[in-house]
Amino acid sequence: MSMTSTELRKPVVAVQRAVRILRFLGAAQRPAGVNEVARALGIVPSTCLHILKTLDHDGLVSEDKAAKKYQLGPTLLRFARDMVGSNDFVRNVQTALDRIAQAHQVTTVAVWREGTDRIIVVAKAHAPTNFSIHVNIGSRFPALTSAIGHCFAATGDMDPAYLRQPFEELNWQNTPDFTTWLDDVAYARENGYAIDAGHHIGGVTVVAAPVREAIAGTNRAIAGLGLSEQLKGGALASLAADLKQSADTLSELYTEDIV
Repeated sequence: MSMTSTELRKPVVAVQRAVRILRFLGAAQRPAGVNEVARALGIVPSTCLHILKTLDHDGLVSEDKAAKKYQLGPTLLRFARDMVGSNDFVRNVQTALDRIAQAHQVTTVAVWREGTDRIIVVAKAHAPTNFSIHVNIGSRFPALTSAIGHCFAATGDMDPAYLRQPFEELNWQNTPDFTTWLDDVAYARENGYAIDAGHHIGGVTVVAAPVREAIAGTNRAIAGLGLSEQLKGGALASLAADLKQSADTLSELYTEDIV
């Protein structure tokens, strides 16, 4: 079973292709020509060219006419700015992130699931200390990464046959065995928060809690990241309780009564 919360019955193929092209150019980190993009994505070159020309016309990509190559365009920056300023979740979560970061001296982030298998950082806050763990807004990770991944897996299909493959594709500094990881997922389901003590990043503890929606389930989460030496005993328990309470409060904003 898929982890996706909604199924698209009749996708618009042209739109899907345009999104795939934008993602490819973003991941490439360099300009790319029509044939390279078309080969990588399995799109007919003439169709790929028409889509790129349309995206270029609207500023979503930019064409280097001399080299005949394309890269992401400036309009995407405006979209990103508008999203940060107008999206209600980003606005509401920032206050919680700022408070938790200061109270517990950790880096805090909010993530949103992008598609079925990725998460993207949409907000962050840093502790007012000389040292903090740096995370960029817009960073993308596999959906099952670290404690955040425990939260998403806990609300999806617990069948090991489904979870094992995406688990094995994760990059860990200290890889847990699959059984231990499933236990961590079960803990997240039972307690409403998850802890990854140094598995994803050595020496760094990540605590996360899901932000739930009545209809869509769980597509968002908040997390705190700190040095494992710092987050022990009462400090760890306090951060976990604060994240869970804050996530529950945010969840109430997006929960609708279904009649």
